[in-house]
Amino acid sequence: MSVAAARRAALAAQGFTDPRPAGTPTRRHLRRVLSRVRLLQLDSVNVVVRAHYAPVFARLGGYDPALVDDAAWAHSARRPRLLVEYWAHEASLVPVEDWPLLQSGAKRPGWWRGYARIADRSPTLVDDVLAVVKESGPIGAGAIERALTGPANRAPGAWWNRSEVKKICEWLFGLGQLTTGTRRGFERLYDLPERVLPPEVLARRVDADQAARELTMRAATALGVATEPDLRDYYRLGPEVSRGAVAELVEEGVLEPVRVRGWRQQAYRHVAARVPRAVPGRALLCPFDPLIWERSRTERLFDFHYRIEIYVPEPKRVHGYYVFPFLLDGELVARVDLKADRARGVLRVPGAFAEPGTDHGRVAAELAAELRAMAEWLELTGVEVGERGDLAAPLAALCHTG
Repeated sequence: MSVAAARRAALAAQGFTDPRPAGTPTRRHLRRVLSRVRLLQLDSVNVVVRAHYAPVFARLGGYDPALVDDAAWAHSARRPRLLVEYWAHEASLVPVEDWPLLQSGAKRPGWWRGYARIADRSPTLVDDVLAVVKESGPIGAGAIERALTGPANRAPGAWWNRSEVKKICEWLFGLGQLTTGTRRGFERLYDLPERVLPPEVLARRVDADQAARELTMRAATALGVATEPDLRDYYRLGPEVSRGAVAELVEEGVLEPVRVRGWRQQAYRHVAARVPRAVPGRALLCPFDPLIWERSRTERLFDFHYRIEIYVPEPKRVHGYYVFPFLLDGELVARVDLKADRARGVLRVPGAFAEPGTDHGRVAAELAAELRAMAEWLELTGVEVGERGDLAAPLAALCHTG
């Protein structure tokens, strides 16, 4: 298999061959996106827009973010919750039906596992946190802290270190004994899983081996063609667990071993993966988009070296603080440093850079159109282009003339 074919398969698997809706995107369109990507990563960075909203825009175009909010944090008998928060790739929104898979033991405990020592040292703190959530949830960590450290609770043994309360909340979240009932802004409000998830989901028990196979199969569906480490990374499974699951799926005929020319490692194609002849269209990809979040895979598929530079000192940054790669007709052809300047009502582009060998004129025209669409989606009045990068001048001219 050629790299070009693997790339087209990956783009199709991620939903980039699905046409954007002609009218206003609906819950049905969101479901289609979720059936492709399987999860939306959460991140606190809000330079342009929260990470969980951006991949949906990349695939649907301008949509109401309330679609995601309602799917994740509001539900009723008529409109059940579609998504729940849990540790998947990282902290993520995942389909509610995937909760038992992630609770099965197939995944290794995350960074929060170190907080178990606090629970061992102060077991009554765990009980107290759960009691507060049961009585008052959905509730934020700060409110739980106040409930446990206020004047009424200053009896010996009940004055907990406030940072420990937050850590116990995260530990219980990691164990699945707490989940997110809703959010206030970006603050997580904890609640009990039985008040958030359907009883049939909570009742389902899946052994770790079966869950590993199902999670690996979901990863393969979302990736199209991937190496075993690529598949492993999607849900952050352990190496031995992942290798065993891949071997079983190959034996079952779900995964087909393939060689991708130029890749050193064995690759696997999901048997249902399509390889379209072309992938027309354009999209701006946030750093946490599942198409590109595994940087070595991005380089193998697109010959595109990409690193997020948030933590790089400003003088050492190559492309900028929060850079979006630009996808055009199946290739990553440019990258733009973006910032939503809400005070001034503009989408700022401090830097714009074309990839080698691209048609600067066409790339600038398509990128200008997509930036204007993003600005409109973010309810900003226009696009303001800076001076950094070889695309800055033509892009500025196009954005200025509109």
